[in-house]
Amino acid sequence: MILTQERQVILFKPQASIDLEGGKTLSEQMARVVPQAHQLWVIDLAEVNFMDSSGLVPLVKGLKAARQSGCRLVLCNVQAPVRLILELTQLDSVFEIFPTYEDIFTTVKDKSLVLAA
Repeated sequence: MILTQERQVILFKPQASIDLEGGKTLSEQMARVVPQAHQLWVIDLAEVNFMDSSGLVPLVKGLKAARQSGCRLVLCNVQAPVRLILELTQLDSVFEIFPTYEDIFTTVKDKSLVLAA
């Protein structure tokens, strides 16, 4: 798990799989971040090739925590097997999902709007 903090962007990069064990690791990483209003939390799933139902729990909990703190949580680089799980559970309509990390910032002309949203 790689975690970086830059300006108001918090980047989570889970690796391999988000199952019971990987989900626990992601939850622990997210719990270590002290949420501040207007942060953008990004979960980059580029290196995640598997997720089961227990892996959905940290994503939903993270989304709830982010929203309660006035933060925005988005997913990017979602691989096909993970996207399938999100679609089957209809969570693809709950999460903001971007094709790439860069797309998070290019879909809004003013980057400060993304960070402040």
